[in-house]
Amino acid sequence: MDRLSIVQDAEIFTLPPRTVAGMRRMTERQPIRIGATAKRPTIVDLAREAGVSVATVDRVLNARLPVREKTARRVHEAAHAIGYHAAGLIKQRLQRDLPRYRLGFILRKPAQHFYQEFAREVEASVSSAQSFHGIPLIEFAPSHLPGDLTTLLKDLGSRCHAIAMVAPDHPKITAAVEELKAKGIPVFSLLSDFAAGVREGYIGLNNRRVGRTAAWMFSKAAKRPGKVAVFVGSHRFQGHELRESGFRSFFRENEPAFEVLDTLVNLEKRQITYEALLDLMQREPELVGFYVAGGGMEGAISALREEGKGQDLVAIVNEITPESREALADDIITMAVATPLRRLCQELMLLMDRAIKTGTAETPGQTFLPFDIYLPENI
Repeated sequence: MDRLSIVQDAEIFTLPPRTVAGMRRMTERQPIRIGATAKRPTIVDLAREAGVSVATVDRVLNARLPVREKTARRVHEAAHAIGYHAAGLIKQRLQRDLPRYRLGFILRKPAQHFYQEFAREVEASVSSAQSFHGIPLIEFAPSHLPGDLTTLLKDLGSRCHAIAMVAPDHPKITAAVEELKAKGIPVFSLLSDFAAGVREGYIGLNNRRVGRTAAWMFSKAAKRPGKVAVFVGSHRFQGHELRESGFRSFFRENEPAFEVLDTLVNLEKRQITYEALLDLMQREPELVGFYVAGGGMEGAISALREEGKGQDLVAIVNEITPESREALADDIITMAVATPLRRLCQELMLLMDRAIKTGTAETPGQTFLPFDIYLPENI
């Protein structure tokens, strides 16, 4: 009868024929299962994973006695990590006594991938907030006109505990923000600052530093000095103005051989940017590149694909989207500077929660986030 040899810990063991026959009869009756079935985690396993006593876990599960929020969260994280069956119940216990907020958000251009992604990150961050139950009310402004924006702002102000918005800096918007502040409704500026001294806080990039970084990259990537174009969406967007001023100041200080042309206002429109860049490429033989400091980069990319071949233009744009990513991969553009939307939204939740709980700040501040740089080699 056959014998079966097994290697274990570098030693060979030979099983007797009777044992081998028994094993074969067993496999004929039922299939061999590789690995034992995972044991369902118990309350003892959960306590061990969380580093607390079984009694503490019991209090969290059944809300028998108060448990510190930090401890309860540690138990919930451990339950999620080991797949404990009551992880959902623990989460409900944690959230049972949390305040409920309606949070308003005013974004722009709903058809653009960047703002679609922004809205998704807002919803995700509100949903995952640990210190409150949030209901996000997201509106997309029909235009950047102050009248349209103040109408939206006042409407959300009547329904929300706090508001965050992307908007130009304009006296009408400042007045509306001040009116809401008097009612105890904090307003945050996103991406581009406005209503300084009145709004609760700004969260976004250090836009002047973004502009200087774009100019630094431009000076390194350009094959020769020449003329440089810069596009802004509107002079009312403080973020665009700061990027432009940073861009110009770097060239003045460090690369005077380059000539930065008069600023082009593209209203962040694809078609306007497309036509303006085609015109520049035709009438400025010394053009060495351009910087789109706001929106509208899609038009610039289209113009480069059609007429930019062989001109070796340096092209720097804002935000990473499917179009800018593809243009980087095709070596159409040189660099994209991007806002870390997930981090921005998570930071915003903390700021909104604090403002609602403690009241508006006496000294409104600014929260600058590190920006992401995308090049053809790191996409």
